[in-house]
Amino acid sequence: MSQSEVNRVHKMKFIDLFAGLGGFHLALSELGHDCIFACEINGELQDNYEKNFGFRPEGDIMEVRIDSIPSHDILCAGFPCQPFSKAGFQKGMKDKKRGALFDEIIKIIQCHHPEYLIMENVPNIRKHNSGRTWEYIEKQLRAEGYDISAMDLSPHHFGIPQIRLRTYIVGKKGGLDGFIWPEPNEHNSKPNIIAILDKNPEDARKLPQKVRDCFSVWQEFLDIVPNDEEIPHPLWAMEFGATYPYERTTPHSMSLKALREYKGSFGAPIVGKRRKEIYRCLPSHASRANKNFPEWKICMIKRNREFYMRNKKLLGHWIQKVKQFPSSFQKLEWNVGDGPRDMKLYIIQCRASGIRVKRPTTSPSLVAMNNTQIPIISWENRYMTLHECASLQSMEKLSHLPINASKAYRALGNAVNVNVVRLITSSLLNNEVEKHGK
Repeated sequence: MSQSEVNRVHKMKFIDLFAGLGGFHLALSELGHDCIFACEINGELQDNYEKNFGFRPEGDIMEVRIDSIPSHDILCAGFPCQPFSKAGFQKGMKDKKRGALFDEIIKIIQCHHPEYLIMENVPNIRKHNSGRTWEYIEKQLRAEGYDISAMDLSPHHFGIPQIRLRTYIVGKKGGLDGFIWPEPNEHNSKPNIIAILDKNPEDARKLPQKVRDCFSVWQEFLDIVPNDEEIPHPLWAMEFGATYPYERTTPHSMSLKALREYKGSFGAPIVGKRRKEIYRCLPSHASRANKNFPEWKICMIKRNREFYMRNKKLLGHWIQKVKQFPSSFQKLEWNVGDGPRDMKLYIIQCRASGIRVKRPTTSPSLVAMNNTQIPIISWENRYMTLHECASLQSMEKLSHLPINASKAYRALGNAVNVNVVRLITSSLLNNEVEKHGK
């Protein structure tokens, strides 16, 4: 939307629920609209919001008197995603603290009847509980008179160098006639991470020695393996030498006596009198209470073991090095295909699922976890700065971030992307320019 369109757009009132750093606030205020209410349960984020926007959000939405919320035209809500995320326990609506918060949104809607809704969550929300969670959400919103549409979008679709797929939900009383989801074009879908990197940032945090040591060991692996040998994706080094059964049964389904006849992680003997002791000898992905492994896991284990057998003579000495690291450092997600096998050329992220290596076109998704998962600029031997991470969320205009760096990174990992929200909102409200224009 051009500045002239912003100037003549009908100014609307919106509320910012589960506000966090204020991504919705930034996006809608850039389009000329006024935030008249916000809520955020985290006290430090309330402080930060007040510094940036001049008023303090209310706290726990479940303790807010709904009739005290001012009347508004647009309801914005990035409601908590943890109950629906694949990375969590997926309790969904049964999570009394967070999963039930959608029902609080419904109560606000029933009281104030805003014309527009804009919400955001993880893509898994539409698949959670075999689709029944999404069916419930859609049914509740349609019962209140809204036409609803949902779309999975990522900042990298629009030229912002971060792959962060999220489900956006829009609604409008009486119908969504004229609304079109913003579409990426070929140019925008090919971003470059270099564009948002700071030059010689003074506040950049250098990599700890253990991380540098881990990368050196994986670089040695890349140097050892023949170039014509495809690297398994993902690579689970602990499967190298393991022989426990996995195709028709699992360790959980076997007797302890039977298990002791096989080898566990890195080909070590399986020993112990109790099942808990036995499980310590196995990869963590093999010690879960499954009668059978899913097909994808069977394929991964098979692929890694076959890779090992082909390269066994080359990897013997290397295995002794990688096994000294924690389990997450024993796994590699090589996301660069046939690109040069040089760790220093890529963006890296240390995740529970492994060392994720990506081309320097986009950053991995920022996550609301501890600061060990901050994307790494490997050629500069450092983590991304807060300013760079804010740019990935289109929040570079934000004046203040939480003082504690770890909490600031976490808040950015929880935030909505401002530019994506602005594009969606601009399309959703496009008729307002015509109705209330010149």
